[in-house]
Amino acid sequence: MTPSRTSKSYDEIIDFIAAGTTPQKLIEFRPSQAVQSRVEELIRLSKDGIISADQQSELEDFLELEHLIILAKARARQLTKLAD
Repeated sequence: MTPSRTSKSYDEIIDFIAAGTTPQKLIEFRPSQAVQSRVEELIRLSKDGIISADQQSELEDFLELEHLIILAKARARQLTKLAD
């Protein structure tokens, strides 16, 4: 899924979770280049002090979901090691 003006940077993560996954697929998950570019843009706008309230909310939501994905990846790595 490529972000558009109507989608949010975090929609790709939500779609990934909603589709169901395995520990290995979770470990391998990476946001698309388009999402990475969007988040970089939001961070730049935030640092420049010209970010809108909607954009700030989008950035914060993405960062929260990214943190959860990082935690889930760590747990998935533990599960795959236990299965070996």
